[in-house]
Amino acid sequence: MIPGQKISNSERKSFIAAIDGLFLKLELSYHYQFYKVFGTDDKLTEAKKLWAESLKKYPSDCISSAVEMVIQSNDYLPTLTEFLKACSKSMGSINIPTPQEAFIEAQKSSSPRDSYPWTHPIIYWAGKETGWELINSSKDTNAFQAFAKSYMRLAKEIKTGKNFEIVSKSNNEIIEPLDIELFESLRKKHGL
Repeated sequence: MIPGQKISNSERKSFIAAIDGLFLKLELSYHYQFYKVFGTDDKLTEAKKLWAESLKKYPSDCISSAVEMVIQSNDYLPTLTEFLKACSKSMGSINIPTPQEAFIEAQKSSSPRDSYPWTHPIIYWAGKETGWELINSSKDTNAFQAFAKSYMRLAKEIKTGKNFEIVSKSNNEIIEPLDIELFESLRKKHGL
């Protein structure tokens, strides 16, 4: 989450549910270690706050997939640092920006967008799918949600092996010189 950026109630609820689910799954998977580290309600509450603050830049889907990845690969309760690395991996080894970072990049982009130097092509495709007018409208609070939904769907497609490329229209157009003789004949014909 970028400082100063507002999030919707549904997104906030989804994030809180992801943090609660994370701790529930860690508790069930690493029972004794979990209670040794987060044994009291105060410790658990403080840990949830710390982890939520550290994980706020990741979408709830990313957190959910990261906890599954950690449980399958770690014999011991993961540290916050290990979990942050798992979240980065769950965004994919494809090394894409977080949805918030991608949204800001899409807002800052300029036309022609197919020639803009994107960090990753899926930002362009998510923006195109969402609609540039919606992304750039400051009055629409649903713009980020719509963008993030498209972005995460495209990120999943990348994980399955789909390749996204941006074909610049301006590079493909062959500009032919104007026919000067045609212009001269038209001038004579119309008396110009």
